[in-house]
Amino acid sequence: MERKVLNTLFFSVVAVLFFTSSASPQYQTLVVNTLPSSATLSWPESESFSDESVSESTTSLSVHLSHVDALSSFSDASPADLFNLRLQRDSLRVKSITSLAAVSTGRNATKRTPRSAGGFSGAVISGLSQGSGEYFMRLGVGTPATNVYMVLDTGSDVVWLQCSPCKACYNQSDAIFDPKKSKTFATVPCGSRLCRRLDDSSECVTRRSKTCLYQVSYGDGSFTEGDFSTETLTFHGARVDQVPLGCGHDNEGLFVGAAGLLGLGRGGLSFPSQTKNRYNGKFSYCLVDRTSSGSSSKPPSTIVFGNDAVPKTSVFTPLLTNPKLDTFYYLQLLGISVGGSRVPGVSESQFKLDATGNGGVIIDSGTSVTRLTQSAYVALRDAFRLGATKLKRAPSYSLFDTCFDLSGMTTVKVPTVVFHFGGGEVSLPASNYLIPVNTEGRFCFAFAGTMGSLSIIGNIQQQGFRVAYDLVGSRVGFLSRAC
Repeated sequence: MERKVLNTLFFSVVAVLFFTSSASPQYQTLVVNTLPSSATLSWPESESFSDESVSESTTSLSVHLSHVDALSSFSDASPADLFNLRLQRDSLRVKSITSLAAVSTGRNATKRTPRSAGGFSGAVISGLSQGSGEYFMRLGVGTPATNVYMVLDTGSDVVWLQCSPCKACYNQSDAIFDPKKSKTFATVPCGSRLCRRLDDSSECVTRRSKTCLYQVSYGDGSFTEGDFSTETLTFHGARVDQVPLGCGHDNEGLFVGAAGLLGLGRGGLSFPSQTKNRYNGKFSYCLVDRTSSGSSSKPPSTIVFGNDAVPKTSVFTPLLTNPKLDTFYYLQLLGISVGGSRVPGVSESQFKLDATGNGGVIIDSGTSVTRLTQSAYVALRDAFRLGATKLKRAPSYSLFDTCFDLSGMTTVKVPTVVFHFGGGEVSLPASNYLIPVNTEGRFCFAFAGTMGSLSIIGNIQQQGFRVAYDLVGSRVGFLSRAC
C-alpha cells in the first residue's frame, strides 16, 4: 500500500511538471527602436487628378495614405512633441465617440447637437496634428478636379469639405474648393429623398431654404455646416460621380491641414454605403508604423475599395448591430490572451453590446490607443506585468501606467498578446502593444482603461494588418503583414 501511494505521488509530480512545461509562457521579440530625435515624416510626391486621366470601367481602386504628422502645422515640433499632441487628440477623440454612442438615437451619425463589385485603392497618409483623424488620402473634387487632402474616418458617415464662400473656415494646405468652378457640382433640393436621409433635414424647411442644409457636430466641439450637395470625386485610377457630400461654409474645430473628411462609417450616407453598387460595400486599409515615410524599405499605408479589398485568407469576425446607431463597426471580442494563456479577468461579458445599444467593442481608424473597460484593462495590464517581470520598470507616461526602461537594449522578449474574436484570433506583433514614448528608451504598454462601457480598438493595434470591411457580408477581416 505504501509503495502504491509513493508511485501515485511520483506520477502526480511528473504529470504536474509535464503540464507546467507544455503550458510555459509564450514570448516574442521586440526590436527596440526609440522615437527619432528629429522629424522623419514627409508627404509623398504630390498626386494630381484630372477627369481625363481616369476610366469609368475601373473595378478596383488603391490609394496611398499618409499620417497627419506629415501635414503637421507644428513644423518645429519634435517626434516626441508630436506624440504628446497625438495623445491629447486621442483623448478628445475617445470623448467624442463615447458621447455619440451614449446619446445617439438617430439612424446615422449626422444627428445635430447644440453649438455649445468594382473597386479602387489609394495611399493613406499618417498624421498627428489632425483633430478628427489620424490618416489622410489625396483625391480630386469636382470637374476639373481640385486636389485636396481628406481625413479618413471609420467613425463618421457624412463626406464633407470646406467650400467658398466661407463664413468661417480653418486653414488647410490646399486651396478651398470653389463649387462655382466645377461643372459637376449640384446642390440637393430641400425636401428631396436624399435630403430626408439627413437626421435634421427639417432644418432647410425651418430656414425656408430651397437647398438642403446639413450640420455635423463632433463631441470635441468641432462642427461643419453648409449645403448638402453631390459632386464628382476623382481617385487614383477612378472617377466616382454624384457622391453626396456636405459643402461646408462654416467649419470650426481641430481640422488643421485637411480640406474635409471622407466618412467610412457603416451608416447609409457614408462613402462605402453610397458606392455599394460599384464597389460592393467593401474596403480595406493597411496602416504602416506612423514613423514610416513610405520609403522603399517601408511601403506606404494604403486603402483599397472593391472586391480586391477583402483577402480571402483573412481572419474574419462578424459585425454586430447597434440598434441605436449604425455608424460604428462593432465586433465580438471574446477575450484576450497574454503569454499564451487567456486572461481570467477578461471575458465576453465585459464587451457585450446590449439591446439598448450600450457597451460593446468598436474598431476605429481615428483612435490611436486601444481603450478597454476598466476591469478588463486592469486584468490585462496585470497579466502583462506578470509576464514582463524581467524588464526594468519605468515611471508612467501620460495615459500609460505600465512603462519600461529599455535604454541600451537592441531586442527584448515580451509576452505575446492575442485578441480572441468570434470567428478567429488575431495575434499582435510586439511593436503594436509596447511602443516608444521618448528618445531615451522608455516604452509603454499601449492600452488604457475607460470608465465607460464602450471599448475601442485603436490604430496602433491595427498597424501592419490589412483590416477589411465587408458591409454586404457584415464582417471585418484581419490579415497580418499585408501592407
